[in-house]
Amino acid sequence: MNLLETFKKRFAGDDKPEHLRRGELGEHAAKKHLQRQGLKFLTANFRSKRGEIDLVFRDDDCLAFVEVKTRSSEDWTRPAAAVDARKRRLLSQTALDYLRLLKNPQVKIRFDIVEVLLADGRVCEIRHLPNTFPMEKPYRYG
Repeated sequence: MNLLETFKKRFAGDDKPEHLRRGELGEHAAKKHLQRQGLKFLTANFRSKRGEIDLVFRDDDCLAFVEVKTRSSEDWTRPAAAVDARKRRLLSQTALDYLRLLKNPQVKIRFDIVEVLLADGRVCEIRHLPNTFPMEKPYRYG
């Protein structure tokens, strides 16, 4: 990219790194996909001092904390494989922070992963993996 193209991108507000643009595209696609499945969208990118949850939905009497993994290739592993024990622990802690803000409602919770696959910068496949993992020990809710 030459200097003029860089200048145009910055003034057009398109100076985000490619991986962040892909992530935003994946989160937007995941949100729309889950809404089409009947889940009620509550919030995106909830942050606490312990981490971030990409999307939060209500599914009947259950809160679904959703981690979105966007990839342009599955050559090495499935996108969901990136949600390792450390990430599950951080998601569990952050979910507890979210629930505390709501004054700990009596509600079921689950952790979902949505895999978004891209081809040529476009969404080509979305996989919703509901209730993928339980809250990490020693954390509990309910």
